[in-house]
Amino acid sequence: MNAYTKPKILALGGSLRRASYNQLLASEVAAGAVAAGAEVTVISLRDFPMPLFDEDLESESGKPEAARRLKELFASHDGLIIASPEYNSSITAALKNAIDWVSRGDSEGEKNLSALAGKTAVICAASLGALGGLRGLVHLRSILGNIGITVLPDQIAIGSAFEAFDGEGHLKGEAQAKRVHAIGASLTKHLQKLLA
Repeated sequence: MNAYTKPKILALGGSLRRASYNQLLASEVAAGAVAAGAEVTVISLRDFPMPLFDEDLESESGKPEAARRLKELFASHDGLIIASPEYNSSITAALKNAIDWVSRGDSEGEKNLSALAGKTAVICAASLGALGGLRGLVHLRSILGNIGITVLPDQIAIGSAFEAFDGEGHLKGEAQAKRVHAIGASLTKHLQKLLA
């Protein structure tokens, strides 16, 4: 990597809720990535409203505008930070739907997964429960791995999320904040080696 190249990382939470703890967590991991030298774009899935993936809809109308914009963002970044809530021991419908739309090719010559395969990701979760969303991360890791995304082994799951963040959306505990920032830094360092 030359001195003028920074890894580009896309960070997002898997929830549509306005006050999402996972959106806050994605931003905290992103801060660690930025401190380590990455350029990070933090987005909210709320800003990309999409219908449920439907191949008939895709054939008749093409990719929805929000899905097209989201796919362009995925394609233009080297790595991903995904903070995923746990819904019924799995990932959210919103996150799965986003992945399904982004995974699709837009033209006859473009392969499916072109915007996803080959990326590197770190995953994390925040939950009101004691396990912090760990069960959902198992499913997310499997999904991402099966579509060609390398998921780094380190992950964070924060339980009792309602008391983990301060009024400004930052993690309260210094030790926990360091752990969270460290996985962002780990992704940056991994990408720096890949891009060198």
